[in-house]
This record gives sequence, structure tokens and C-alpha cells, in this order.
Amino acid sequence: MRPTTHRPEGRFSRHAAGPGPGPGGFDPPGFGGPPSRGRGRGRGRGRGAGRARRGDVRAAVLALLLERPMHGYEMIQVLDERTGGVWKPSPGSIYPALALLEDEGLVTADAASGKRLFTITDAGREALAREPRDRSPWEEVTDGINPDELRLRELVGQIVMATHQVVEAGTDAHKAKAVAVLAESRRRLYAILADAD
Repeated sequence: MRPTTHRPEGRFSRHAAGPGPGPGGFDPPGFGGPPSRGRGRGRGRGRGAGRARRGDVRAAVLALLLERPMHGYEMIQVLDERTGGVWKPSPGSIYPALALLEDEGLVTADAASGKRLFTITDAGREALAREPRDRSPWEEVTDGINPDELRLRELVGQIVMATHQVVEAGTDAHKAKAVAVLAESRRRLYAILADAD
């Protein structure tokens, strides 16, 4: 089977930082839809049934490994962050794709650290260079999604992380203030919908 390919190394470097910190896998009420599945694909979460594009796991793995060696779990987290939670491939899609790419000689795995660290090979780089892509696989997944929606997803995840930190490390006074902040934020969000007309 011919590998899915991309631009050569360096073409996706502007994406290396991702959209910013945020917990992976958080899917608040109203933000998720049923997962979309396809052969060789990951889970697409986001804009409701039929709206989110399916991610190409194989292509995404190769594009990420052009940037630096990664563990499989790290790839899942990076894709989740770069798509604002729209696409978080499952281990059941990432690891079989990695195994196939390793069998084809396009990636190698080093388990010296206790975890398998994957690196793209020269053959993998040559395969990507032969068939360049205009956009990264994660950009293709989020194509057509309102940028504000992606930002909302990111911010909700960051709020959840901050709330957990207050719960774990805050005093009773801190927690009381956090409750007031969240209650007021909830009220103001509903007010936005009430004034939408």
C-alpha cells in the first residue's frame, strides 16, 4: 500500500507550538458529536454528525515525526491540542498505523527509554517529498470550522485545568471565590444567548 505523503521536512514547522496548553480529551456538553470512523482513520469529534472531517492518522504520524521523534501517546495529545479537541485519535488507531509504517521502513522505534520512541527514516522523508501536501493533516480536519469555536474549545479545557488546580491546591476561601467566578461566567454565557436576537 502506498503511504500517504506530505511536504518535506520543515514545511509544517510553524505548527510545532500547537494552539497552547489544555487538557486532552475534554469534551464539554454541547461541544461534542458522535465519533466518525473510517478505515485507517482516527476519531473525529466536534461539530456534530457529518460535519467534522475524518483525520488521516497515517499522514498525521509522518507529519509529526518530521518535526521530532515522538511517543505514540504524545502524538495523540499533540493532535488533540492542534485541533482544539476536534480530533483525538485513539490508541487503537495510532499504534497500528505506527506498526505498519515501521514494517514498511518509513519509521523506526527505539525502546531503550522504556517507551517506544518513533523516528522517521530517510525512506519516510523521501516518501513525503514525492507527494507534498498543501496543508497539514490536522489543518484538513479543522477546515471550515469557525476559529472562534476552536478557541472556545481551547479555553474551556484551560478553565477545567485551572479549576482542578484550585480544587487540589486552593484554600476554602479560594474555592469559594472560584465558585463565584464560575457561577457568574455561566450566567453571562446564557445572557449572550438570550441577547442573540
